[in-house]
Amino acid sequence: MTVRHLSETLINQIAAGEVIERPASVVKELVENAIDAGATRIEVATAGGGKALVRVTDDGCGMTPNDLGLAVQRHCTSKITDDLDSIATLGFRGEALPSIGSVAKLRIQSRTGDADSGYEVRVSGGATEPVRPAAANRGTVVEVRDIFYATPARLKFLKSDRAETGAITEVFKRIAIAFPEVRLALSGTDRTTIEYPATGEDKLARIGQVLGKEFADNAIAIDAVREDVRLTGYACVPTYNRANSLQQYAFVNGRPVQDKLILSALRGAYADTIPRGRYPVAVLSITLDPAFVDVNVHPAKADVRFRDPGLLRGLIVGAIREALTQHGDRASSVGARDMVSAFRPEFASNTRHGSMPGAANYDLASSPFRPQEAVPVNGFSENTQSTFDAFSGPSARSEAAPVSTVVGDETEAGFPLGAARAQLHENYIVAQTGDGLVIVDQHAAHERLVYESLKQSLHARTVSSQVLLIPEIVDLPEEDCDRLMIHGEELAQLGLTIERFGPGAIAVRETPAILGEIDAAGLVRQLADEVAEWDDAGGLKARIDYVAATMACHGSVRSGRRLTAEEMNSLLRQMESTPGSGQCNHGRPTYIELKLSDIERLFGRR
Repeated sequence: MTVRHLSETLINQIAAGEVIERPASVVKELVENAIDAGATRIEVATAGGGKALVRVTDDGCGMTPNDLGLAVQRHCTSKITDDLDSIATLGFRGEALPSIGSVAKLRIQSRTGDADSGYEVRVSGGATEPVRPAAANRGTVVEVRDIFYATPARLKFLKSDRAETGAITEVFKRIAIAFPEVRLALSGTDRTTIEYPATGEDKLARIGQVLGKEFADNAIAIDAVREDVRLTGYACVPTYNRANSLQQYAFVNGRPVQDKLILSALRGAYADTIPRGRYPVAVLSITLDPAFVDVNVHPAKADVRFRDPGLLRGLIVGAIREALTQHGDRASSVGARDMVSAFRPEFASNTRHGSMPGAANYDLASSPFRPQEAVPVNGFSENTQSTFDAFSGPSARSEAAPVSTVVGDETEAGFPLGAARAQLHENYIVAQTGDGLVIVDQHAAHERLVYESLKQSLHARTVSSQVLLIPEIVDLPEEDCDRLMIHGEELAQLGLTIERFGPGAIAVRETPAILGEIDAAGLVRQLADEVAEWDDAGGLKARIDYVAATMACHGSVRSGRRLTAEEMNSLLRQMESTPGSGQCNHGRPTYIELKLSDIERLFGRR
């Protein structure tokens, strides 16, 4: 077979297959170019899901005629020198424009700030026309029409106009979150216009523009530094979660990425606070020396590689868990909205547009509340029912009627979760706060308290293990054995002792005692799969925590149990001082808060 040199057009079309996957890829590359050019205002227009038209207009520095001619040639760029270790721009390969021009009809108009007139260049199916003068404002306009017309086979693989429009919107949102200082607008015949005014340094305001007011109502600020790597952003309370991971946004030095390491760390940070099948909502920004991250591992720059992935994972997990420990007991504002909607359905349309205030954002560190000496987690006594009866009156003692208790003590009213005023249907505690009321699910709340106590005692030391009389030998691929042994010490802390047993095999010597009789081989294979996918062996810890959660569920205050006023207030105080008390072990909220303004709206007072 004869070796021959490929034509320039074919080379560009092959490159386009790597860089330009769909119209959304065109939008990403062109908007990133505009940001690199120093634009403060970027407008994107599309038609036919981007297949018929993508036009990006910016007010950046513009290009000279010579720059225009070089910009449509491969590997011509103004963004880097010869040092790939110091990439500080979004683009650097010099492949996007020639790749787009090889499969579509490309027209670029540009004018620098000091030029009297602008210039334009056209590329159609890889054929480049000479640069010529054109009327243009300061900045650049890039217009792409009939994408993949020159490669019809690729065009067949594009999805419907609606699907491609949605993909463009998602790319646009990610860039908008990363650059709040830039005004962005997205319009076209195939969509409703989206416009994001610049918010400067107020990143939360821009995130609220993109993800909605509910995000801001439920967000917890993250700001942590470890060895010159800084993590900033916002993570939402666990009870504000989604059925998919589409609202998980990660940025590395301002570059939107979809990195498995970051997503895995985010999942680990919310372990045992969100139910299976649900996903946390977060916007995380990582800033580090460009020399410590390789952004050149993917043609579309969607993935990156970190020099020290363990450091980054520890930073993300630790920072988010610390934030959840301090502020994660907040109730999601969605619960209050849904509760108001249930009382008054016509109110739902207004709350969806953000007219209803969100849940209170309590900062326990700065509040006047100081946790009292904790009452034992299981310290709810049955023999104090007479005290409860003194508050409840005759109707509450009736076995046929739900308990409804009015509590007159005012001493608890200054606390975040307020003072207990009643117990409804022997399961729900109603508490009065300074500016509203709180409804607590007593079983779910106490279940979380018991669980956290069990977890703390379990993981404060090495988990007890049981020695197998005959070690179990598990056959695995050699690479899985190597990966598992890297995590051998971590697994031993959790009660699972393993060692190599010749090539392609692992010997299981001890298993966690708390798990009882288990399928050791199945557990090891599951851990091997988890380590291969996420570089994390957290599955064993999750199983131990699941057993602790089951024990907590059976050892907590049951639904249908009457509580005294003292017991109800004791439960509220423990919730205020326990991390993660805003949701139970299954991820459901433990309480819902209604502000006084919400209640007044229900009665037409506002």
